Amino acid sequence: MRIGELSRRTGVRAHQLRYYEAQGLLEADRGTNGYREYDDAAVVRVKQIRHLLGAGLSSEDIAYLLPCAVGEAPELLGCPELLDAMRTRMRRLDDQMESLARSRDALAGYIDAAERTDGEAPPLFACVEPLSA
Repeated sequence: MRIGELSRRTGVRAHQLRYYEAQGLLEADRGTNGYREYDDAAVVRVKQIRHLLGAGLSSEDIAYLLPCAVGEAPELLGCPELLDAMRTRMRRLDDQMESLARSRDALAGYIDAAERTDGEAPPLFACVEPLSA
């Protein structure tokens, strides 16, 4: 099938399919006319890619995981290298979530403080002493 048909069958735009191919996630043969030609397995592969992207994995992570992917969902076969890669990715996500939670808490504190001032601003530089030379 050509790229337009693969796009229709998966709901993924053609430019995204070309990107997946450029990242080594999807393979296409070339017809004598130069058009990309995909087999039926490409439909499952694209669905796997979409699910893994939805899990927050990078295209680099996905390229590493795809050989262990089975089915559309996909189910991943649990070899040690694969589990190590997924655990590393989860640790990075946990770190990002902790950082975002700290940022959110700080922002909530600023909002609370601003709401308590009731629109009255303190005098500018009221508690700042002049710098000495």
